[in-house]
Amino acid sequence: MNPAVLADLVRATASDVLKDRGLDLAALPDDVGVERPRNPEHGDYATNVALRTAKKAGVPPRDLAGWLADALATRDGIASAEIAGPGFINLRLAADAQGAIVGEVLRAGDAYGTGDDVGGKAVNLEFVSANPTGPLHLGHTRWAAVGDALGRVLAARGAKVTREYYFNDAGGQIDRFVDSLIAAATGEPTPEKGYAGAYIGEIATQVTAAEPGVLDLPDAERREVFRRIGVNLMFDEIKRSLHAFGTDFDVWFHEKSLHDSGAVETAVQRLKDSGNLYFADGAWWLRSTDEGDDKDRPVIKSDGNPAYIAGDLAYYLDKRKRGFDLCIYMLGADHHGYIARLRAAAAAFGDDPDTVEVLIGQMVNLYRNGQPVKMSKRAGTAVSMDDLVDAVGVDAARYTLIRSSVDSTLDVDLDLIARRSNDNPVFYVQYAHARLASLARNAADLGVTVPDEPDFGLLDHPREGDLIRTIGEFPAVVASAAELREPHRVARYLEQLAGAYHRFYDACRVLPMGDEEISDLHRTRLALSVAARQVFENGLGMLGVSAPERM
Repeated sequence: MNPAVLADLVRATASDVLKDRGLDLAALPDDVGVERPRNPEHGDYATNVALRTAKKAGVPPRDLAGWLADALATRDGIASAEIAGPGFINLRLAADAQGAIVGEVLRAGDAYGTGDDVGGKAVNLEFVSANPTGPLHLGHTRWAAVGDALGRVLAARGAKVTREYYFNDAGGQIDRFVDSLIAAATGEPTPEKGYAGAYIGEIATQVTAAEPGVLDLPDAERREVFRRIGVNLMFDEIKRSLHAFGTDFDVWFHEKSLHDSGAVETAVQRLKDSGNLYFADGAWWLRSTDEGDDKDRPVIKSDGNPAYIAGDLAYYLDKRKRGFDLCIYMLGADHHGYIARLRAAAAAFGDDPDTVEVLIGQMVNLYRNGQPVKMSKRAGTAVSMDDLVDAVGVDAARYTLIRSSVDSTLDVDLDLIARRSNDNPVFYVQYAHARLASLARNAADLGVTVPDEPDFGLLDHPREGDLIRTIGEFPAVVASAAELREPHRVARYLEQLAGAYHRFYDACRVLPMGDEEISDLHRTRLALSVAARQVFENGLGMLGVSAPERM
C-alpha cells in the first residue's frame, strides 16, 4: 500500500463515516493526504482529514477522528489507527500491505516513478542558449544540468519534451566576437568590449588555417569569413562540451534564421495589424506592463530597426506554430524582466500568457581550499564547463548543480564534491547503489534469488518499514518535481533513500552467513534490496547521473 493508495483508502473511509452518520459529504476535501510523521513512534503515516472536515460537517474534530480511526482500523492493510492531539489520526500499516510496494517496484522496473499527469503536453524546453562568443561558463553549466534533468522529469510524467538551444548568432555581440578574432589573427590588442582569452587566439588560428588568404581580403569579405567559420567553430565547441556533459538537444535554433527568413517582420506586422502594438515617440511598443513589466518595451525603435524583443516575438510565434502547448524558458539571473515581456508576447498573439513559463537561475560560485576560484586560464574571464568537469567529473558536477533550487545562488566546494566520503552527497547516493550492486553479486554467488511471490509479511523490522515507505514516496516526489519544475527534489529524495538503505543494511542482514541455510526472510530482504536498487537507478537516470556498479 503506497501513500497514494492509502490516501484513497482514507478518503473512501471518511466518506463512509460521514454518510453513515448523516453528515454532509461536501465537507470532505478532495485532496485528502497522508504524511509520514517526523517521529516514527507516532506511526507509519498520519492524516489531518478529521481536522479539515469537522467544522464544515458540524462536529468536534476529535469525535470525527475517533469515528474515522475506528473505521480505518477495520480496513485491510491497516494494523492500527489512533487519535493524536486535536484530531490527527496516526496509522500503522500491516507489514504485508506495506511490503506490497516492493512488489510494485519489481513489476514496474524502470517505469517506477513515471506517470501521465502531464497528459502528453508538448513542451518546448529552452535552456543554456549561450551566445556563441566563448566557452560555456558556470551559469550555463548549471542550466545544462538542471534543464536536462527537468526535461527527463517532465518526460517521466508524460510530457512530450523538446530540448531546444537558441543561438544568438545575430547582433552586436557577434560583431564584437568577429572583431576580437581578427585582432588576434593580426596581432592587434583586444578591441574595447571585445572578447579575451586563449580560446580567441585558438579559433583565430583555425580560421586562418582553413582560409589561408583571409587576411588579404577586403574588410567586408574578411569579416564574413571570420564570422562564418569562427562562429561555427564556437558552436562546435559548445556542442562538444554539452555532449560530454551529458546534455544533448533536439533542436539547435539560430536567431539569425528569424531575420533572414522575414519571420521577424511577419510577427511584428501581425501585431500591428491586430492592434497589439501601439505607435508613440516614433517607435512601435508592446504593452508589456499589462503582464507586470515595469515599462512598455519598444519592438521597432525610432530609427526603424527592430529591438531585441522583436526576435523574441518571432521566436515565440515559431514555437507555437510548431505545435508546442507550453514554452519554458530557462534564463540567467540578469533576465528577470523577460518574465513579463514573454508573457506579454503570448497575450499579444492571442494566447493564454500561461503558455509561457520563465525560470530564472542564480549564479554559481566555486571555492577550493576555502578560497574562491575566479578565473579560467583558457576562457580568460570565468571558470568554464570544461574546467569544472576536469576538476570533479561529470557525475559530481551534474549532481551538485542539480541538487539545489535554482532560485538561490549556489556555492560549490570543489574539495567536498571530489571527496569519496559520506559528507559528499553524490558519493553518498552512488555508494548506496554500488553497495546494492555488490549485494546482488554476492547473492548470485550464494544462490539467493528473489521469489516469484515474496512473503512481504516477513518485513516487520522498523528499518525495513522505513526503507519501504521511503521507496513508496518516489512517484510522488517525481510528480512534484515535474509540477513545480524543481528536479532538485529528486536529488534530495535520493539522499534520503540512501540514508534509509544504509540504516537498513546495518540493522538487517540480507544474506546468510557461514553454513546458515537460505530462508524466506533472506529472499524477501533481497527483493527489498533489488527494489531499492531500481529506485536509485531510476532516480539517478532522471538526473543524468550514472549508477555505478563498483566504487
